[in-house]
Amino acid sequence: MRGSAFFQRAFRTFQEHPTFFKLLIVSTVSGGGLLTFSDASPFQGLITDSSQNEGKKKKVVVLGTGWAGTSFLKNLKSSSYDVQVVSPNNFFTFTPLLPSVTNGTVEARSIVEPIRNIVKKKPYNVEFKEAECYKIDPVNKKVYCRSNQSSTLDGIEEFTVDYDVLILAMGARVNTFNTPGVEEHAHFLKEVGDALRLRKSIIDCYERASLPSVSEEEKKRVMHFVVVGGGPTGVEYAAELHDLAFDDMAKLYPSAKDYLKITLLEAGDHILNMFDKRITTFATEKFQRDGIDVKTGSMVVKVSDKDISTKERKTGEIVSVPYGVVLWSTGIATRPVVRDFMNHIDQVKRRVLATDEWLRVEGCEDVYALGDCATINQRKVMEDIAAIFRKADKTNTGTLDLKDFKEVVGHICERYPQVELYLQKNKLKSFDALLKNAQGDDKKQIDIEIFKKALSEVDSQMKSLPPTAQVAAQQGEYLAKCFNRKELCEKNPEGPLRFRASGRHQFHPFRYRHFGQFAPLGGEQTAAQLPGDWVSIGHSAQWLWYSVYASKLVSWRTRMLVISDWSRKFIFGRDSSKI
Repeated sequence: MRGSAFFQRAFRTFQEHPTFFKLLIVSTVSGGGLLTFSDASPFQGLITDSSQNEGKKKKVVVLGTGWAGTSFLKNLKSSSYDVQVVSPNNFFTFTPLLPSVTNGTVEARSIVEPIRNIVKKKPYNVEFKEAECYKIDPVNKKVYCRSNQSSTLDGIEEFTVDYDVLILAMGARVNTFNTPGVEEHAHFLKEVGDALRLRKSIIDCYERASLPSVSEEEKKRVMHFVVVGGGPTGVEYAAELHDLAFDDMAKLYPSAKDYLKITLLEAGDHILNMFDKRITTFATEKFQRDGIDVKTGSMVVKVSDKDISTKERKTGEIVSVPYGVVLWSTGIATRPVVRDFMNHIDQVKRRVLATDEWLRVEGCEDVYALGDCATINQRKVMEDIAAIFRKADKTNTGTLDLKDFKEVVGHICERYPQVELYLQKNKLKSFDALLKNAQGDDKKQIDIEIFKKALSEVDSQMKSLPPTAQVAAQQGEYLAKCFNRKELCEKNPEGPLRFRASGRHQFHPFRYRHFGQFAPLGGEQTAAQLPGDWVSIGHSAQWLWYSVYASKLVSWRTRMLVISDWSRKFIFGRDSSKI
């Protein structure tokens, strides 16, 4: 009786308040969550907002899984995008440790992380395709790709991917400067595969030099290791090779150690030319003590299968010497697919793809470029000098006082970073000090000519960003944060004033923050150059190098693997097996 009375009361409540009853059922089904509800249909309330917005999501295509592309994917948090990633590598490589892979200090799998592991818990929809992009069609918004799987599979698959937004993070290739024989005979150090091939070649040389039938001349040749390029990669590799040879291989191959020779060739005046002079001097002297032959002013003109030819800058003499292994590390060049894309968007005369300060490719809509494949074409102050003056001159008098610039000074420094660099170089405390210098002793009001005079030399401080992992990672993070805030900033722009138009830019422009750089020099010694002209050289800097690189690895899995590799090296030595 009590049960039938309860159902009768419930039925009367449903008839009197049908809307409340339906809302109660819907809320119960959804676990207390709020769903879209309408009284028109008993099922319409079960349609969520996310399914309605599914067709509105923009399709973002990311080309590349290097530092820039992976940083973008890690920091993108908005669910407003469908992301497709296309790359010939289905993993991210921690490239600063590639020299350590070549000598067995670190294993190759310890410094790579599968891309699918990185993005599997992200709030946005993401698909990965292991393929190489060989053509970009900016008019129809398509990228053309081909698979790069093993040749034992059935043929090469080609396909196209449509995009609403395209992000180029394809990196760069090694610059051979069209030197004959480099492509055919030299080793590079850009990918994990390069490091493994180099490691195998080194061990092959040791094994060959240990054979009893090999002549003395042949042993000297195969045990001569040449490094071309005195930058950070070349110097670190030479140091790692020296440690491998004297700490490990000398014990395992005692008959070959007497033939060992390591030569470092640099076309410039000194190695590590982007570092402080104290570091350059210390590195050169240490290499000399270690027996590494550093030859500056030597430009490679040809590489054959057994000899490398150099032209000495001082004498013009061409010298050929036999070698066993050559590592080529002399800078980067634009990839063919990016070069072809540049031809389509009227950037034919440029050396590298140009973007604006928001990483948007110049001359192409909805395309961004990050990392080594692009450079920021920073706008000059003098191009906008009249527009800046008009923005400050609200009363159109043609002359201004220092206080009239207060509202635009912050926007000028943000839009044109070379202004702050100029102030720092000339030890000027503020923008006002710059204007006062142009005013002269009479302190007359500032007109357009005085304003031009004040800023005439500012653009001389413009510098291109270095093609480093640090820059690429920061650009990827910056662009992801812009995408996360896109809807908010469309309504409330956060960037600096538009001097040639009204309003503000949607986002703050990209600004690179330099956190320092390392140059491992072997023997558990490293040179560190940190912001504020702080230089440290020696064993303490080596431990700083260990801690920084361990913290920068992309996952806890790779951190544990690399740390265990370092520990294994200290206990058991480096691995000399050829696998």
